[in-house]
Amino acid sequence: MAIVAKKIQESKTKAIGQLKESFGVSEDFIFTDYRGLTVEQITNLRKNLRAKEVEYKVIKNNYARLAFEQLSLPDVSSCLVGPTAVAIAPKDSSEVAKILFDFARETPALKVKGALVAGTLYDKVQTEAYSKLPGRLELISMLMSVMNGPARNLAAALNDVPSRLVRTIKAIADQKGGGASDSGNAA
Repeated sequence: MAIVAKKIQESKTKAIGQLKESFGVSEDFIFTDYRGLTVEQITNLRKNLRAKEVEYKVIKNNYARLAFEQLSLPDVSSCLVGPTAVAIAPKDSSEVAKILFDFARETPALKVKGALVAGTLYDKVQTEAYSKLPGRLELISMLMSVMNGPARNLAAALNDVPSRLVRTIKAIADQKGGGASDSGNAA
């Protein structure tokens, strides 16, 4: 009969605590399989992600699963199979997904497993579809353009009324001025 230890090692609890701290800053996570990438390729990927203020961590699956459970986040066990690295995206996760899929096209060794976005677990196919959506800044600019259109049209219409009045008065003045000079020449 085997004796099961009830006490969890302090180093393991510390590692889980650090993961919880890292995971606590975001609600969007993209899981990848990094097996086959060289150190140089991972360094380049981290550099690209750091530009978007994203942390890319190689994690132990059991520690990550426990950290997600303790944070009361959805079960991500399906993404925590085999060697796993997670991109922790505190801002615009669709841009992060784009970066990862673009990198995976150039470097087939990187495989995106799935994502946890705003509490919803996506598989690889759904994550790829999510990566093709416009980013947060693009959506804001599209919204502002749509909102600005009616205001611009109203301003143009309001500006057109005085312009038409001025053109009409000028045309009448030109007509009267032209008509007065014609009658003066005839006399």
